Amino acid sequence: MTHHTSDPTGQRRSRPRRRPPDRRSRDATARRALRREIPSTLGLLADPDRFAAMRAYTTFAFDDHGDYLRQTQHVLRSLAAGGTHVAVALFEPREYADYCAATEQDPDAPASRTRYVAEVAAGRATVAYRGQPVERLAAELATAADRHATWERATEALAAHGDPAPAFDRASLALTHLLESVGAGTHHMVCSVPLDGVPLVAVLHADCDDDGTVHLAEADAMVLCTLLAAGLTTGSPGGLVLRTGRGTPDAPDRVRGWTLRDGWLRPLTEAEVFNAYCTDAETGEPVPPEPGVSYHAGTFIPPPEE
Repeated sequence: MTHHTSDPTGQRRSRPRRRPPDRRSRDATARRALRREIPSTLGLLADPDRFAAMRAYTTFAFDDHGDYLRQTQHVLRSLAAGGTHVAVALFEPREYADYCAATEQDPDAPASRTRYVAEVAAGRATVAYRGQPVERLAAELATAADRHATWERATEALAAHGDPAPAFDRASLALTHLLESVGAGTHHMVCSVPLDGVPLVAVLHADCDDDGTVHLAEADAMVLCTLLAAGLTTGSPGGLVLRTGRGTPDAPDRVRGWTLRDGWLRPLTEAEVFNAYCTDAETGEPVPPEPGVSYHAGTFIPPPEE
């Protein structure tokens, strides 16, 4: 259908009336919008060893790890540019082979790799792609995987001793009292506990305001509390070190420490903190004190009322 108008010469001319998009165009637009709402998970071969293991499969298209990482970066950018939320998980070749054997799938098939990522890898530690370089993404993923493994081992140790909830609540209370006792500042906390002969470590960064408000990552706090709960419950000879600093060059960082004993945190003396911090964990040899750091006894943490 057209409608008419007049040009400056007085002659009538016609122009087409704008038509609404046809059904095919509307469907294509709707599909693009829907695609942006479907999250995507990519399994990353983060290091050369994992990459080398996958080269045994003929359908694996890469023979150079550096080129693989560059192409992965391109794919991640493309997905993110299209509005897709992308999470990255570690691709574990050994676990993948076991998965294919257990599910009777061909390990030398792209579809099997896709199913493994969707059904197994994506259920564990993942890192959201936010535009970071793939090398940094791999480092973040390794940290997340270690954190998840620590949480799994600590959770298993707790479950072996009955209901884990009371122990976790006890550890959460200990963490709360500890942060209250050291006051305002920027705190970096490391909890180490050996479980079944395996040394496990959990790390937590907390910023405490002068009014008592605490800012921390909930995921890191959960892992640390779970590991601490496992240590308190099993009686493992663990410990906790806290380093405090406001980030100013004229104020040295302060290091305090506690040991896990009798189901609670017991403060170390200043000498014990110095010896723990200035001794090589592997060789037992003394190491020089770190410049700009002072060592202090751990603060008293009031135990819960039984």
